[in-house]
Amino acid sequence: MRRVITFGTFDLFHYGHLQILRRAKEIGDFLIVGISSDSLNFSKKGRYPIYTQMERKSIIEACKYVDYVFYEESLELKRQYCLEYKADILVMGDDWTGCFDNLSDICEVIYIPRTPSISTTQIIEKIRI
Repeated sequence: MRRVITFGTFDLFHYGHLQILRRAKEIGDFLIVGISSDSLNFSKKGRYPIYTQMERKSIIEACKYVDYVFYEESLELKRQYCLEYKADILVMGDDWTGCFDNLSDICEVIYIPRTPSISTTQIIEKIRI
């Protein structure tokens, strides 16, 4: 069984989120998703997500492609998470290309194209208009 791991905030769940989860699941047999905790999101973006970490976790757990969900507490712990969850493959959006190549000694690293023209930030900006 090939275990795939991916990470994200997954705030305001949208079609792009669905696509990355679907494509990640197609690569392996068991999909593990690390959801950025509220505190991690605040530290990297300077704002809290619209949905709480508990709400975002519940949304991702309900997705048929996802087998297991946990809270990602630190960006610096990716190696530890990959080892802890016995990941064979790390899947990330291509906006992260090259950022996780240092993990290729413990798992295969695959960057997949993001769904064009959609992001949580764009959705928030559209709502504000």
